[in-house]
Amino acid sequence: MDVAQMLWTAMSDHPYALLGPLVLVEGPAATVLAGSLVGTGMATFWPILLIVVAADVAGDSVMYVLGRFGTRPRVARILRRLGLTVQRQDRLTAAVTRSLPRVVAGAKAVDITAVPAFLAAGLARVPYRRFVSWIVPASAVRAAVLLGIGVLFGREAADLLNSPATAIALTLALAVTVGLANLLVRRWAGRRFRVMS
Repeated sequence: MDVAQMLWTAMSDHPYALLGPLVLVEGPAATVLAGSLVGTGMATFWPILLIVVAADVAGDSVMYVLGRFGTRPRVARILRRLGLTVQRQDRLTAAVTRSLPRVVAGAKAVDITAVPAFLAAGLARVPYRRFVSWIVPASAVRAAVLLGIGVLFGREAADLLNSPATAIALTLALAVTVGLANLLVRRWAGRRFRVMS
């Protein structure tokens, strides 16, 4: 059995088990990849959406909890490495306190801002219930859009599924394209974020 066949078997036999960890590592690309599996009929939309949203909320919650303990010296060093410098802390905690929905929407639109924003939400002591009440719907909307893109791609590629190597190559090409686009947006937003700081 060659590597392409092995990858195809793993993806087709266990799409639900692999999705959560993939979303935590690279959310947009993994979500589009999962959508393409839905489009080809290899997975069902609702469980995939639930897994993507749950993984996204779990990752955001980790950032929030880290922010809650941000006054401790060890955690403060980690926060600085993650982009939440002392100068940004005051500005972001004020923004989170003033307008949490706006900060969440911006963070979901541009991933690079999510880490400092959610760390700041924890530092600002935003009640977790309030934080989650904005994170869950924002994650659901983002997941639905990315899954929709994947579904459309998957339907177009369904005719090529007779050849597992071709299907894997197309699916991975889509995931890499989305991942690169996400990286470019992160870098662009990161430069703007540094200039504004």
